[in-house]
Amino acid sequence: MTEEQLLVQAGRDRAAFEEFYRRTVARVVAFAARRCSRPEEVPDLVAAIWLEVIASAHRFDPRPGRAVPWVLGVAAHVTASDARRRAREREAAERLAGRRVLDEDDVARLERAIDAAAIAPEARAAIEGLPPGERVVIELVAMEGLTQEEAARALGLRPAAARMRLARARRKLREALGDPSETSVALRRTEKVIP
Repeated sequence: MTEEQLLVQAGRDRAAFEEFYRRTVARVVAFAARRCSRPEEVPDLVAAIWLEVIASAHRFDPRPGRAVPWVLGVAAHVTASDARRRAREREAAERLAGRRVLDEDDVARLERAIDAAAIAPEARAAIEGLPPGERVVIELVAMEGLTQEEAARALGLRPAAARMRLARARRKLREALGDPSETSVALRRTEKVIP
């Protein structure tokens, strides 16, 4: 059988693939060796090429071309993809070079952000369920980071009226979100998370 006939059958016939592999593996190894900078990279590239050949053998059409050039074309695509992946990894490593590793404070801050993100949808729904006057005050204070006085000025309210609306909103949110001892902590955590 010709190499083209073997490749056509390689996807369905293990013996055909094995024969095709035996006939062409040296070309693939030579291809990989010319493109790798270290000897230990060659087997990995050869394996990646053959995996792609197996996966795409059904697309080989023997009419316009020959099997070995087709395999080398597959090898070129795999090599280019591998080069792009390595370049991305190098770029990422360069961007991260010199940056400090997360310390305990960073980890604790990330854990708080994850916890806050988990309850954020519930808190958002509870806030949306508040009466408009209370909702707008809690949104300005908890979500936009304004002080009570700044929120009162922004809304044209007296500070005492804003404090009262804020207190009612916080009480209703604690009731809506569950355990009062955990909810006050959760509300503080969501202040910077709720969009």
